[in-house]
Amino acid sequence: MASLAATYAKYPNARGILPAMGYGDAQIRDLEATIDAADADAVVSGTPIDLTRVLSVNKPMTRARYELREQQPGVLADAVRAVAGG
Repeated sequence: MASLAATYAKYPNARGILPAMGYGDAQIRDLEATIDAADADAVVSGTPIDLTRVLSVNKPMTRARYELREQQPGVLADAVRAVAGG
């Protein structure tokens, strides 16, 4: 579970979710083991890919789809530019 621990260390605001930050062999194994061990009836995946294509878990998994529509167009792009220094 070292890959997940490293993700939480790098992104402490990710607490309360199970992050899928990459799909290499180690992270896939960590995600599978964590999901299998979780006291949950089902899993809702909010990642851009269909995790059922790369993970094999012991719980039903469904994919949440969503679209982003800015309330104030341009605000997000301005914030990204500010952080990126552009």
